[in-house]
Amino acid sequence: MFAGIFLQHLNMKKLFFFAIITVFTTAIHAQLAPELAVKSPDFPILTATESAAPFAATITAEDLRSYLTVLASDEFEGRETGTEGQRKAADFIAAHFEKLGLPKVGDDGSYFQNIAFTAESWNNGQIELNVNGKSYRHLSDFLSFPSTNSNRESFATDEVVFLGYGIDDPKYSDYRGVDVQGKTILIYMDEPVNSDGISHLTGTKELSTWSTDWRKKLEIAHRYGVSTVLIIDPDIKKSVGEARKTLLSSEMKMGEGGQAEGRFANNAFISSTLAKEIVGKKFKKFVKLRDDIKKSGKPDHLALKADLTMMQKKNTRQIAGSNVLGYIEGTDPKLKDEVVVVSAHYDHLGKRGTSIYHGADDNGTGTSTVMDIAQAFVQAKKEGHGPRRSVLCLLVSGEEKGLLGSEYYAEHPVFPLEKTVADVNVDMIGRTDKKHDDNPNYIYVIGSNRLSTDLHDINEAANSMYTNIELDYTFNAKNDPNRFYYRSDHYNFAKKGIPSIFYFSGVHKDYHQPSDTVDKIMFEKMEKIGRLIFYTTWELANRTERIRVNVEDKD
Repeated sequence: MFAGIFLQHLNMKKLFFFAIITVFTTAIHAQLAPELAVKSPDFPILTATESAAPFAATITAEDLRSYLTVLASDEFEGRETGTEGQRKAADFIAAHFEKLGLPKVGDDGSYFQNIAFTAESWNNGQIELNVNGKSYRHLSDFLSFPSTNSNRESFATDEVVFLGYGIDDPKYSDYRGVDVQGKTILIYMDEPVNSDGISHLTGTKELSTWSTDWRKKLEIAHRYGVSTVLIIDPDIKKSVGEARKTLLSSEMKMGEGGQAEGRFANNAFISSTLAKEIVGKKFKKFVKLRDDIKKSGKPDHLALKADLTMMQKKNTRQIAGSNVLGYIEGTDPKLKDEVVVVSAHYDHLGKRGTSIYHGADDNGTGTSTVMDIAQAFVQAKKEGHGPRRSVLCLLVSGEEKGLLGSEYYAEHPVFPLEKTVADVNVDMIGRTDKKHDDNPNYIYVIGSNRLSTDLHDINEAANSMYTNIELDYTFNAKNDPNRFYYRSDHYNFAKKGIPSIFYFSGVHKDYHQPSDTVDKIMFEKMEKIGRLIFYTTWELANRTERIRVNVEDKD
């Protein structure tokens, strides 16, 4: 009797202590990251990871180093899509899957999903912009992408119409009542926001897709018959820096569909200095009109006199690339038709002259991790602990050219998207950024709660129980200016409504440089992150209930 009362009293104290800790940590979590402070689930978070540890332990720094040393070697010449280096990398990954005994689920009984790409580039010296008799330099004063422009020998006009933001929306339209047929328009990149930061389109501080998808503005302009769109980019140097390496070689898109002809108005991003030259003597009127639009949310326009000529002549060629598919079939007859995708891109920037862009971190680290995760699942299956759902280790090409390989898979899935439970994406996990130089035990987590709180909770619980890495959600914020959520392969799954999580260790000084080499990679860090990814994937593949899509992502 006394013992029973004592134990009851002790258990009540434990429950009270646990409740206090839960309330405290929840409050702290809500204060630091309110968008991630979700209600506690009414079911156990981890239900299937008890037997995972021995197989997670097979993901090792030694394995990761051995894969990455080959992928980032001089022999593979930077793995640029459509080159011999990319094909060698694809063969290396396929050989790994074959050694693991995985079935060939790709095209023609292979490990490959073949993709035709269209590679486009500007002919040397044949991308020109002149305003009022002065020539402006491409990749300095302005920036223009071949893939969103039709081939044009020459173009001239003596009038440019300032059309606000180039938006056509039921809540706000710059086009309403304005004749722009055959004309050149000048617009801003984003959307009208008042002095309190409130968007006139959303009614909140959250921006609409008109700010996040500039191609949408080009499609609308084409629909209204606009000849040319000039987009004011206040940070043209940064944009040029991000686009330079792609544009100096070739810009790619999928070979079928998506052509600029018949879809986009011809266009260029221009500096604020160039825009001021176009505005000319009407500068004060232009600024007042712009500010009035921001304040009132009522569109207006202004005709500007400017002599403008433009030439956009491009080369177009077809090249071949491929995704590589490593498929581990599930063991549960009722669940094996469902698939968890683990993705990473294996392409990089290739060569520029004699310089090789090795891409050790970007994204040899993600590729190597997915390869090791594949072997861990295969080992589990050999020992009678195979995943209940199927797991697809998807290594894609064309990421550096605009997420093209993952876009192709999402448009031509090997396994039905409605049966795809989640995408677990790995891109650059082997270095530290400046923020974490003193603490490499971290990983940025992006997108985990955008569509499913279950996915977020599973990753949090797996980390808490097994790996204890600092999970940094900085880049998950919807107002993050880096927009990393939209810049890796998981996004093509998220757009289809598939819960997606993206692991990323941040940008460093060797990003997109020949100096991104194997000797700088932190393999112990990779090992730990790889194991977290494995535990999260294991839970997704083995839990009885499929994770819920229970968040509406307005993006």
